[in-house]
Amino acid sequence: MKPLFRTSLVLILLCIGSHGFTQQKVSIIPQPVSLLLLEGDFVINNETVIHLEGDKKELKPAAAFFQSYINGISGYHLLLKKRTSNAITLKLINNPLIGTEGYTLTVGKDGILIAANARAGIIYGMQSLFQTLPQVQTNRELKVPAMEITDYPRFKWRGMHLDVGRHFFSADMVKAYIDLIAAYKINTFHWHLVDDQGWRIEIKKYPALTAVGAWRVDQTDRPWDIRPQAIPGQEATYGGYYTQEQIKEIIAYAKIRNVSIVPEIEMPGHVASAIAAYPNLSCSQKTQLPLTGGNYSGASSNYCAGNEEVFTFLEEVLNEVVALFPSKYIHIGGDEVDKTSWKGCPRCQARMKTLGLKNENELQSYFITRMEKFLISKQKRMIGWDEILEGGLAPEATVMSWRGEAGGIEAAKMNHEVVMTPDYPLYFDHYQAGPEGEPLAFGGFNTLKKVYHYEPIPKELNAEQAKYVLGAQANIWTEHITTKEHLEYMLLPRMLALAEVVWSPVQAKSWDAFSERLKYHFKGFEQKGYRFSPGNYTVAIKPAVINGKLTAALLSDAVNGEIFYTLNGDVPTIGSLKYTGPVVIDSTAILKAIFAVNGAVMGLVPSKQSFVFHQATTKNVSYVNPVSPNYLADGPNSLTDGIRGTAAVNKYWHGFNGQDLIATIDLGKQMDIGSISLGCLQNYKDWIMMPRWVKFESAEDGINFKELKTINSPVSPEDKMTLIHDFKASFNQRKARFIRVTAKVLEALPKGHSGEGKPAWLFADEIVVTK
Repeated sequence: MKPLFRTSLVLILLCIGSHGFTQQKVSIIPQPVSLLLLEGDFVINNETVIHLEGDKKELKPAAAFFQSYINGISGYHLLLKKRTSNAITLKLINNPLIGTEGYTLTVGKDGILIAANARAGIIYGMQSLFQTLPQVQTNRELKVPAMEITDYPRFKWRGMHLDVGRHFFSADMVKAYIDLIAAYKINTFHWHLVDDQGWRIEIKKYPALTAVGAWRVDQTDRPWDIRPQAIPGQEATYGGYYTQEQIKEIIAYAKIRNVSIVPEIEMPGHVASAIAAYPNLSCSQKTQLPLTGGNYSGASSNYCAGNEEVFTFLEEVLNEVVALFPSKYIHIGGDEVDKTSWKGCPRCQARMKTLGLKNENELQSYFITRMEKFLISKQKRMIGWDEILEGGLAPEATVMSWRGEAGGIEAAKMNHEVVMTPDYPLYFDHYQAGPEGEPLAFGGFNTLKKVYHYEPIPKELNAEQAKYVLGAQANIWTEHITTKEHLEYMLLPRMLALAEVVWSPVQAKSWDAFSERLKYHFKGFEQKGYRFSPGNYTVAIKPAVINGKLTAALLSDAVNGEIFYTLNGDVPTIGSLKYTGPVVIDSTAILKAIFAVNGAVMGLVPSKQSFVFHQATTKNVSYVNPVSPNYLADGPNSLTDGIRGTAAVNKYWHGFNGQDLIATIDLGKQMDIGSISLGCLQNYKDWIMMPRWVKFESAEDGINFKELKTINSPVSPEDKMTLIHDFKASFNQRKARFIRVTAKVLEALPKGHSGEGKPAWLFADEIVVTK
């Protein structure tokens, strides 16, 4: 990681528009360390030449890249020639300030100079220059505004990930993906080549990995989590893989653009595709068909950690991977290993006994550490997801922290390299707007603004520990992404925000300025035919209970617009109430809100939030079992805050993992009550199930409770739809001060569920008390 440099180097982008100065605005992303816009332009024409100063072997590939790009947008054929006038000079220098990836770019009326310490910086100077030019061929002359730039990255790991295991993308599409990320100075492509649903890399020693493991029965017309498993005799037609020659070609293509490719070869879990090809690698050693989606019922997805054949197999696989990829790092996955099969496996248990391992976590650590030693023998560094911390971290491992930042913080404090890639906000398979009106996503809500404001250095790390944070990376998992257009939409424009996070100095960043520069890039996306999100115009409704009063703030990521709202459930227009400050909610209401720019309503569907006012609103709640720290909603009184939950599991729900909800409300005084209800959520894929039953009780003293009514769940645990249901008990009106609600958790997830036999989550949003 580079240190932050002094603020005086960071200059504001200038847009000067009179007295002969250029009218063109420079909208470079990521924001350079310093940029000064000067008077005049340099015009690239068919007589312009490229002049090289320095190691020609180092510079010629960069020059060829420049020639190809300019030819593509202009038709000009720029020759390599020693000349200083009407020339674009590429020069290798020795400037300690800018490091190995930095550059200086000087544009004057007579020529352009791109200078850097290495070819990487030359390429990045070109990418900044390209952003000032037309994005497609227009047959106009190429004017470059006169300017001076000094620029270098904040972090050395600037990553984008792509999962081709769940859905296969062609070699040409992978190249197009590399083009997109390289244009914004992303330098690491994390290529997720192996997962349960597909093995995508040719391994010549084990041809069945691709002959069998790369193909599955096509169920893409069904939701990922409920796809039926393949039946013997069904033809496996969906999939594909990359030959080793294609991989070499892609690596060479990426190298020219200064993108290093880090391959991920999953282990010890997420390998059902390998086991379909070679059943002897699993604990059960039973034959199975490649998985079609998220239904794991009866399938093996882990290598057997007690079988020596597994390690021989993996070493031979990695021999071929290491020979292909020049990357310093090899990613071995290590995430989400369900160790149940190891618990019942005689070989695994015997290995644990022989090695004196106390549990299966330590067996996983043994597995990972053993593979690290092999990679070190090949002069490679191992990187894995943060689960590789379980049971003890391998001695030289690099940790990729995805389950929040906790794993990365722990690893950095142990003096291990870390790449920050927390699912919030750096999982780009999550929604970025809506979700109403948006393409199907895995879930969650990671907006462009959240990405832009992400800080890769956690506050928990001191300056010395922070040095171990290599940078940050965003991930795109493809359970729901099957097309080029959908992939582009999830990537753009969030990748541009990440690029600025990992490249630009903190003091150079400005959300408003970034939003303005982004408009220029949107026009380029349109010209190139990319599908992209125009922005998050969804109005965020932020309820709050302050001093016993319920209010709602209405916020938007977008700038230069207005918010309008209604409280009666009607669809708002620009003639509705205009938002000027927090809205007081003093009765049951359905708030809907829109964002408008220049009188035009943006977004497809209004934001919506239901509020319910009742006798328990804002009253204190106590619990027998603690609420999960991951699902605290808005605090201890979330069950009486008047705010109803939505289908988004991370908003306004209290979560209990494998425990009953037992909540007692103190109404503050004796009240007449005649009805109590509890709102609950079912989300099958996230292991959230309706309670088996809900019991309602009341008391005058908080001790001697009497049962009012018990309501059984009308929802089957096998129902895979996302459902919200109110368990409601009505009874003869009576007086009470205390109310107790008990919701019985489902102790075991149903047969066929990915968590079969494990306890469910119980989610509740509001206890409503009325007369």
